Amino acid sequence: MLGNGEVVAKFETSWDELLDRGDEPFDISFPPVSDDHPSLTLKAAVLPSCDNQDSAPLDSIVECDIARETDVGHERFATYVTSKTVSHLNDAVEHFQLVLDQCPVGHPDRAGALTNLARARLEGYIQKDLQDIDSITSLFREALVLRPQGHPDHPLYLYHVTEALSWRHIYQHTTADICESAQLYYKLLSLCPEGTYLRSIAAGANGVDYVIRECNKLPTDASDECIHLGRVVLELCPLGHQQRPLALSQLIAALGSRFKQCGSVNDLDECIQCGREAVSLCSEGNSHRAAYLIILADSLQSRLYHQNNPRDLNEAISLFEEALRLHPVGHIYHGLSLDRLGAVLINRFQRCDDVNDIIRAISHHREALTLCPPGSPGRTFTLNCLAVALKKRYDKLDASEDLDEAIDLFRISLQLRPHGHPLRDTILQNLSFALSSRFTQTQKDEDVEEAIRICQESLETLPSLHPERSFSYRCLHDAYLSRYSVQRKSADLSLAVENFRLASRHPTQGFPLRILGAIAWVRESELYQHESALEAYHTCLDLFNNHMMTRSSIISRREAVTAFRSAQSLPVDAASCAIRRDDPRRAVELLEQGRGHQWSLASRLRTPLEDLMSASPELANKLSEISKYLSDAQGSAGSADRAAADRAAIQYRKLQEQWGAVVADIRNLKGFSRFLLPPSYEDLQAAARHGPVTILIGSQYSCSAIIVMASGEPHHVPLPSVTLTDLKNLKDRFARAIRQASSMGPKVPRNDLIVLLRAVWDEIMLPIVNVLQHDLKLKCLSRIWLCPTGAFTSIPLHAAHPFRTKEDRSGKEACLEDLYICSYTPTLSALVRSREMMKKRVPPSFVAIGQGQPSTGKSKELLAIDSELELVQKLVPATANRPSISGDAATRAGALRALQENNWVHLACHGKQDHIQPYNSHFVMRDEPITLLDIMEKDIPYAEFAFLSACHTAAGDEETPDEVIHLAAGLQFSGFKSVIGTLWEVDDAVAKHVVEAFYENMFEDLEDGGVMDCTKAAWALNRATHAVKTEVPLEQRMVFIHVGV
Repeated sequence: MLGNGEVVAKFETSWDELLDRGDEPFDISFPPVSDDHPSLTLKAAVLPSCDNQDSAPLDSIVECDIARETDVGHERFATYVTSKTVSHLNDAVEHFQLVLDQCPVGHPDRAGALTNLARARLEGYIQKDLQDIDSITSLFREALVLRPQGHPDHPLYLYHVTEALSWRHIYQHTTADICESAQLYYKLLSLCPEGTYLRSIAAGANGVDYVIRECNKLPTDASDECIHLGRVVLELCPLGHQQRPLALSQLIAALGSRFKQCGSVNDLDECIQCGREAVSLCSEGNSHRAAYLIILADSLQSRLYHQNNPRDLNEAISLFEEALRLHPVGHIYHGLSLDRLGAVLINRFQRCDDVNDIIRAISHHREALTLCPPGSPGRTFTLNCLAVALKKRYDKLDASEDLDEAIDLFRISLQLRPHGHPLRDTILQNLSFALSSRFTQTQKDEDVEEAIRICQESLETLPSLHPERSFSYRCLHDAYLSRYSVQRKSADLSLAVENFRLASRHPTQGFPLRILGAIAWVRESELYQHESALEAYHTCLDLFNNHMMTRSSIISRREAVTAFRSAQSLPVDAASCAIRRDDPRRAVELLEQGRGHQWSLASRLRTPLEDLMSASPELANKLSEISKYLSDAQGSAGSADRAAADRAAIQYRKLQEQWGAVVADIRNLKGFSRFLLPPSYEDLQAAARHGPVTILIGSQYSCSAIIVMASGEPHHVPLPSVTLTDLKNLKDRFARAIRQASSMGPKVPRNDLIVLLRAVWDEIMLPIVNVLQHDLKLKCLSRIWLCPTGAFTSIPLHAAHPFRTKEDRSGKEACLEDLYICSYTPTLSALVRSREMMKKRVPPSFVAIGQGQPSTGKSKELLAIDSELELVQKLVPATANRPSISGDAATRAGALRALQENNWVHLACHGKQDHIQPYNSHFVMRDEPITLLDIMEKDIPYAEFAFLSACHTAAGDEETPDEVIHLAAGLQFSGFKSVIGTLWEVDDAVAKHVVEAFYENMFEDLEDGGVMDCTKAAWALNRATHAVKTEVPLEQRMVFIHVGV
């Protein structure tokens, strides 16, 4: 190339010295420039005189002219740089233009000629001696095209273009130039190693740092271009760069804007990641820390609305409180911090009903309002926040003065946000809710009519997929319902239902708010007996399922369920609704869809793929691989490090999206259209292949049972004398009776228990038995399965007993266990899955695990454990027997290994049900416990039978009874098809009598050539409890239940 116009150094020598070197090239070194050491390699040669054009070759003459004109141009340009005399600049430009004219397209020196001319003219532009920056930029762009990527001079030519763009931005403030400059710098710096001269000038204050500063001043919007620029600028700010926190905040603003328009949680997650980094870069004492705390907390609060994670709420409050401490009274941003903290306290009040939160919130907003006099830019936000707080307090305490003040404040705030303001819709929606509330109080038509009108205005201004539209739909259904409740016009109810439908189906709104809308739809449709009730239930259960699928951990899924306190009865209420509409098939399907989310979601990742492998091996392998990744990614409790937890959640969601895409492809295959969809009634009938399954439904609307047979229609059994209140009373009375019985002597009659079991027989089980005996003609001692739901899960249905003498005095009336062999199943799908897995069987391998002496302080010693293990070892066939594990060997690791290595297990130890966090329910071992989570993480497809001789192994979760979260269900999920569990505390000294009788019956025919069969467990338990009636008190016999096949 011909040079760039910089004077690096001067070199003087004589012709004689040059010629003395002959034809050999030689190097000349110059003083260092920055960290570079410039040098020249020269070679002297004798050429014909340029004046003698007859004897010189044409190319040589042209090259001689180019060299001479270039040298003169450089000399004039160097003089201009030092003297600032414009005539010298004009001379330089003239000479460089002559050179360019002699370097047409294709000439090897054209790129250098373009650059020399452009640099001289750029310097004139910088000094304001020349104009026409557009043509200068064009020259640099043409030169860059001639030095494409891969050319050694490409980085330098990139730098020339960025420099021209930056200077044009300096003088003309063109946004496009600074944006392009940032992207070119991003490419340039990746091509310039640290320590090079080019990097030192490109990364300096007048290079990339200027571009970063200017980009960080640009307004942000939701466009992809703005977000891309934000990411580029962030890449230009490595860790330690002083502009990095500001670049992070700019990217957060752009991503936040796009989230508000499109509702993608991925944008929110990136906001939070960036916010966490910005806060980490601003340590205590940094003047900008509070601003970044607020930015992060705002993002967390947005995600809270979208995903309903309580951890986000707690963290946001903590961050806002710290920001308020950093913005004390008198600080310019004290009011802003008061408003932010107040807003999140309102959120917590809605969830926790602590009146102190709403009182604090109102106090903060009133104080903030005093700091925002009329005309202040933040006054509108403060007015709206205060009005929202007052409206929430009205909803809770019914103080009409709060509602009136809220409406007045909303109106003032609305006046400050004219048509076209991006936040006007929020105030319109809030005002509409308030007016609808006042209408129900005063019944003034103008309030409800205004509420409807302003909601419609909001909808007209919002794009069809804007997340805020769902709030407008909610406002409308609220307004129409308010008017219907007073005027009873069916058109208003229909309009309300249509807006419920639109709100719950709005695709860009987060699942939690859509679920809340669907729950409201369910409630109102039941209240007014609207025909859409069943559709509302179905929508709600679908949304719950989709919401649960987004949660990356087992614990967070339970949190997602318990967060909706009003929704815990949805599955049984949905079934009741279907029954009241004479559709018991649909009732069974809705129950199955709405119950046992944890097990159904987890089992999808363990679905047998033999049929799919035959149809499409590629998709089968793909699904298997992603399912394994998803299963591994299901962190049990999540990390205490919130940033790490966020990263895990993001990774899980990406995997979930990939899994969903593969499943969608599979459903396009012939014969797989319902692959992994909620099972149909016909699918669920497979659960009744070896005996009827009776589902017991305890709803606030009705209590009944449905008997499912292997073929034909389901049989509905009304239970007219039973209410939900009765069931809750029964549960409490059973708990008291069991506690009292545990302190009685073994021969003392259990009168309270007898009364309760008689009530269960008369009011619940007898109507069911009548149908089984008389309508279905079920033979005596046939297998039956009970599938209790809701409040029924806490009642020992299997022990129902009339405790009466027959009318003819010929003997005692038969109880349930005299008539049938009873088993339980948590869901029909669980039973179907266990039956499917029975196709894969391996030779039996039996292990007994016992721990009667846990570590000091963990639990009391169980003195009968060793004798129980010896008893079991004696009764189990020698061909299947393995050495028992007890004492010091019965550790967490040792027991888990034994569970995986053996397909028949007897476990005798302490069992603990954790009522606060049921996934922490556990078996006590020598060192650490085996938790339900430990069990769920194991996949033991060939496991067959487990006897859990421990306390509370089949007692469920009181908060979410329809999730059926207990140790026996966990073992069934991990692969054990047949499980004996316990409902309450077991006396180990007494339990061994049941254990002995059970195994004697279980293996009685093996001497005659029989095989170990786990499907005999229910029959063996039935025989055992009959056999020990005289030795074991009632509550210790009925404590054992059978779950599974």
